[in-house]
Amino acid sequence: MSQNAETMAPARAGQRRFGTSYGWYVVAVLVVAYAFSFLDRQILSLLVEPIKHDLDLDDTEVSLLQGFAFALFLALGGVPIGRWVDSGRRVTIVAAGIASWSLMTAGCGLASGFAMLLLCRIGVGVGEAALTPSAYSLIGDCVPPSRMGLAIGIFNIGVYLGIGLALILGGAVIAGLGHASLTLPYVGSLHGWQLTFLAVGLPGLLVSLWVASLSEPERLGRAATVPMAQVRAYFRTNAATLACLYLALACTAFMSYAYNAWVPSFLIRTFHWSVAEAGRSYGLSVLAAGTAGVLVGGVLGDFVSARRPDGNRMTLLAGTAIIGAGFTAIAPLMPDGRLALVLVACATFCSTVIISTAPAALQEMMPARMRGVAAAWGVLIVNLIGLGLGPTAIALVTDYVIGDERQIRYALATVPALALLASAGFAWAGRRPFLDSRRSFVQFDRSIST
Repeated sequence: MSQNAETMAPARAGQRRFGTSYGWYVVAVLVVAYAFSFLDRQILSLLVEPIKHDLDLDDTEVSLLQGFAFALFLALGGVPIGRWVDSGRRVTIVAAGIASWSLMTAGCGLASGFAMLLLCRIGVGVGEAALTPSAYSLIGDCVPPSRMGLAIGIFNIGVYLGIGLALILGGAVIAGLGHASLTLPYVGSLHGWQLTFLAVGLPGLLVSLWVASLSEPERLGRAATVPMAQVRAYFRTNAATLACLYLALACTAFMSYAYNAWVPSFLIRTFHWSVAEAGRSYGLSVLAAGTAGVLVGGVLGDFVSARRPDGNRMTLLAGTAIIGAGFTAIAPLMPDGRLALVLVACATFCSTVIISTAPAALQEMMPARMRGVAAAWGVLIVNLIGLGLGPTAIALVTDYVIGDERQIRYALATVPALALLASAGFAWAGRRPFLDSRRSFVQFDRSIST
């Protein structure tokens, strides 16, 4: 069946062809879901100091909660879920994932020790593994290809809404609940940070119900699931592009997660800001710079891809990473907290341009029935390297190289900047392979029509 014929094929039971307005409505709901994902994920970064105090933890142990242990199960859970996404009802998969991670976030509020907190964070990671592969697949079937970059950019606004709300609202909640306690039967007394987890986790159940109410869109790809042998063959053919794209995005995520995990503590330790002030100021910075970055990245990527015969989102990605590395290196070294935040915002803007560019590039080279698997492998690599290693690398440098947690600024000035330079290198190396992969996609589409 040709691509044009595919778009005219009747929907399977429970599916429908969307009009433009309903398609963008689905994107908007997914933005809200993504925001809650990062709200539940990011709130821990603002609770570092009280958790360390109450549970007697060091920076490295906290980084495991923020990063590697969480990311490992987020990544591993995404691979089988990605295959399920390519054949199952995606809105149901997303709704189940939201309900799961919301309950696990609330469970963090009942944790009385490191082991239980770690298990709950693993549960959050497993639940969140359902969202990204499902969302990218849904977006690919909800909006026109010419607006793919913009749609993915809008979807990624959810990241910065979630992070910003986690920091802003979290700071306010902590300020109000910092010395509060609540005694529950069979649980005992809960500290302010535990009540914060309960407050941000439980509302996600309402979002789960909202997502479950969405209609499943008709897939633009083949009616039948592509055999795994064909998927593996396509991945082998395009291995160079996928490796460069995944690694470039992973290195950028390394920088982003390192900043998100430790900038609040950097402001508290270096400039003696309160938790509420650090959360409010950094939250507003992330919200503004992140939202601007993903929108600019989406629009610029669409422009570059459509207006030039050799249009290449990878070139945009490489150039932005080099600029971002400069801001990342100097921001933590500033003598004033406000000036440091301005430069942190510039670094955040650059990283989010990259984060909105790479997934759109992936959509341009992947057939519709392979997008779930492709996104899942991206989640695995990006989260193992970015989320798994980014926060922990900062903690290890602070604890074992510098040996003084008050000097965290030097870890933040070096490690993330090197990661962005690596991102630029991978993106630059992937420019030619990416153009080949776009041609490979056209050939694959023609082969399945015969």
